[in-house]
Amino acid sequence: MREPLDLARALIARPSVTPDDAGCQALIAERLRPLGFAIESVPSGPVANLWARHGTARPLVCFAGHTDVVPPGPLAKWHSDPFQPDERDDRLYGRGAADMKTAVAAFVTAAEAFVREHPRHRGSVALLLTSDEEGVAADGTVKVVERLRARGERIDYCVVGEPTSIERLGDTIKNGRRGSLSGRLVVRGVQGHVAYPHLARNPVHLAAPALAELAAAEWDRGNEHFPPTTWQISNVHAGTGATNVIPGELEVLFNFRFSTASTAETLQARVQEVLDRHRLDYAIEWSLSARPFLTARGELVDALRASIREVTGVAADVSTTGGTSDGRFIAEICPQVVEFGVPNASIHQIDEHVDVAVLEPLSEIYRRVLVKLLA
Repeated sequence: MREPLDLARALIARPSVTPDDAGCQALIAERLRPLGFAIESVPSGPVANLWARHGTARPLVCFAGHTDVVPPGPLAKWHSDPFQPDERDDRLYGRGAADMKTAVAAFVTAAEAFVREHPRHRGSVALLLTSDEEGVAADGTVKVVERLRARGERIDYCVVGEPTSIERLGDTIKNGRRGSLSGRLVVRGVQGHVAYPHLARNPVHLAAPALAELAAAEWDRGNEHFPPTTWQISNVHAGTGATNVIPGELEVLFNFRFSTASTAETLQARVQEVLDRHRLDYAIEWSLSARPFLTARGELVDALRASIREVTGVAADVSTTGGTSDGRFIAEICPQVVEFGVPNASIHQIDEHVDVAVLEPLSEIYRRVLVKLLA
């Protein structure tokens, strides 16, 4: 069977640099519609979103993913055209090969095979696709979730096809992700000449003790599922560029990656308490891009781990490491969300690739999950 590979090649050949879908979702819809999937397009601005569902009953099992990819970078550094899938040395090369067009191809073909084998399956099978995962994620999965919530349509189990494996296919499942809370801090001082510091107030000097305290703080100790919350400064800017001018303002950009042991609200309050205690004249803007989510061991995790072991012989680790994903949006209407896909060593890199040999096993793992939950 070359079906997963053939579909992956067809998807890679479409230059779907975020937020452009480049026809990927239309290709998938054309395959699913003859099998009885109800196809719903949910466009938002320049973003294409697709909701495809087979059946109307519950439980509803959903595969979710994205058809957009990051820009390829300098084309001259690629050994082959990033949008012309190339097989060499038993690997498939192209932008999106690992993140995540092979997983999309695998779960599409798994859903097709399952529906053919079990046309009267219980519950429902759905696919949720977006072209706004690699971008700002404002018009993608979140918009589909809003529509589903508005009409009372809930998902019972969701597998997001993110590239979670590390050394070999099946070694890692993500059953949750940390939250992400960013801040833009502006500390106000008084600009002046460096030779007359008594006539100025240097915001860098004023803020330094508070920033050191924040950097050394223990925000929480994590828990059995998550490591401790971390706080990191990502950018600092002050001054005019001249060496003889005391700056009038200091801008600091920072980010929390936080576990379920903390909340966005408690972290904000603690930061502001430190700044107030140091008597800084400041303004702060907060941006919460993701709350943490966690899927405890249950039907979905067990079905996925069992399917992985049956197909690959691997005992999958269950982890919450890494950045954010669209699972954070789906978790709002789905109690069990996990992520599982191909090895991630080459994602976003020049010459992104995946071993050809993992595609059919991945599709079979996804198919077996459907059998365990719906057949």
